[in-house]
Amino acid sequence: MASKCDRTVKVWDLVRGQEIQSLGGHPNNVNCVRFCEAQHTCFSVSSSFIKVWDIRENPARCARTLSSAGLTSSGFPITSTQSRTLQMPPGETLITDIAISTATNILYSAAGNIVRIWDLRKYSAVGKLAGGHQAAVMCLAVDSTVPGQDVVATGSKDHYIKVFDISGSHSGLVNPRLNLEPPHYDGIQSLALYGDTLFSGSRDMCIKKWDLQRGEHVQSLNNAHKDWVCALCFTPGGQIVLSGCRGGMIKMWSSESCQLIGELRAHASPINAITTNSTCIFTASNEGDIRVWRPLIGVAAGRTFELSL
Repeated sequence: MASKCDRTVKVWDLVRGQEIQSLGGHPNNVNCVRFCEAQHTCFSVSSSFIKVWDIRENPARCARTLSSAGLTSSGFPITSTQSRTLQMPPGETLITDIAISTATNILYSAAGNIVRIWDLRKYSAVGKLAGGHQAAVMCLAVDSTVPGQDVVATGSKDHYIKVFDISGSHSGLVNPRLNLEPPHYDGIQSLALYGDTLFSGSRDMCIKKWDLQRGEHVQSLNNAHKDWVCALCFTPGGQIVLSGCRGGMIKMWSSESCQLIGELRAHASPINAITTNSTCIFTASNEGDIRVWRPLIGVAAGRTFELSL
């Protein structure tokens, strides 16, 4: 699934490389998409709204619309129009990121310096992360290694990262377990979390590694990229971390040693998302392209990636 600046979400068949659905009706550009395989639902973010799609149907059905203010409506919101909506509804705030935990049936949404907790069984807002960020939360990361509990990391424009422990039955305000120090020198743009290991990427072009069990900073990769680090992702198994920057480069790092394994200019414009499955790496950029790469670990002559589609 991929979002576009034409206010749609495209659903792709990766075997055939073909678009099979287009999800429309968003008020503005779609800046974030998440898929919940367990529930066969897609969550798309546009402006101050999150749309919940049942993709078992074709065309997919918008089952709920959630707002940054914590409101829920059935189907499309009353404000839904055929034209682009530039003005934010009263009382609403731009949603910058969402994250889903299938283990606890919780959705986390960041808008301004507030992160809301949603119970996906009832599609209702049940709490907030009270972290005290002094600026907008730009990115979220969730790990559900411990049964019935989520570890949630929040990265903000205020240069800081906070870590929360959330139980599946929790409601109300949740205070952070960790306030990670030292901070980045600029806003946090990306996070990747695997077990107790967290990587953070910033506008300061640095990638930091953190040990959440000890609450300690492990290592800084200064000038990891020549531009903002806009995307981070672990490969399955957690042995490799992928990073993407505003300059269009992707890099592959050892998560243990933080040594650079390989790099590639993947796009001519900023990379805003990276994800993986067991065989491929997917990158999306501002130029409107989604590219599928096959990692070539151990191949001579420095070739670390090849274009798959």
